[in-house]
Amino acid sequence: MMDQPRVLRMHAVDLKQLRFAVAAADYGSIRQAAELLSIRHSILSRSIRQLEHGIGVTVFERSGGGVKPTPAGRSVLRMARLILEQVDVLVATAKSNGRGEAGRLSIGFCTSISAGNLRATLTEFKKRHPRIEVATVERSRTRLATALRNGTADVLIVTGDVPLPDNNVHPLWSERILVSLPEDHVLATRTVVYWTDLRNETVLLSQHDPGRELEDLLISKLVSPADRPKIERHDVSRGIIKSLISMKLGISLVLESDIGAGFAGLVYRELRDGTGPTRVDFSAHWRADNDNPALDSFLKLLTERYPLLASGE
Repeated sequence: MMDQPRVLRMHAVDLKQLRFAVAAADYGSIRQAAELLSIRHSILSRSIRQLEHGIGVTVFERSGGGVKPTPAGRSVLRMARLILEQVDVLVATAKSNGRGEAGRLSIGFCTSISAGNLRATLTEFKKRHPRIEVATVERSRTRLATALRNGTADVLIVTGDVPLPDNNVHPLWSERILVSLPEDHVLATRTVVYWTDLRNETVLLSQHDPGRELEDLLISKLVSPADRPKIERHDVSRGIIKSLISMKLGISLVLESDIGAGFAGLVYRELRDGTGPTRVDFSAHWRADNDNPALDSFLKLLTERYPLLASGE
């Protein structure tokens, strides 16, 4: 166990003393180091002596030609450099976090990032803020809402409503609904497909979001049960649904952002009704009490890329 005087001496050491000692070692001269640091020679010399007294070690051998570290002093200086480097990193990190330039941002979504606006936004954000760690979370809207409520997600980019009464909501972009088909399907010969064209088809949908929302949309477009296709719900990912389509077990509905993940043997066609393409809207959701600086930086990018965000406030 360290004795009390030793502990007291260690507490007497400050960062300025370490910086002055490192500067003297770098230049081999207390006088030259003082000139370059724009301080008086006596101040720097006294600071180094206080350091030596505080740690109980002679750091430098002094001579008319300058200063030279003692064997014990070299060990002290090596540790001093490590300490100063860590302090510099701490200060720089704290400043970056305060400006939203570093830190961590958790983004929740229930759509694809293989293409489209979300992918472009995440790419641009990482380009602008390479030191911010971005964690992406793909879950159902219900689970994402829980993550937003308990703080494990900073912001959600989703379609539809999120069941939270106290979160901020701002509109972003919209995406077209497409039908995914085997390349030799009869509907693949058309440039566009109408909802009524699905009447005699088997539509494969994932039970995971946004599959349930796409099913609700299909039902709203084809009100009469006689006009609706057969709907098969599968507890699998979107990727597995594509495999089932390629096996010619049916067709499916996808968001526009999903087409970036190409799959051999599949084609996509725009779905329309009498008024034109069918689209779904995306919004950003975040808690009003979230003070994460990285979130502020992300919201600023959304405001810039999607001006509706600014006009909606």
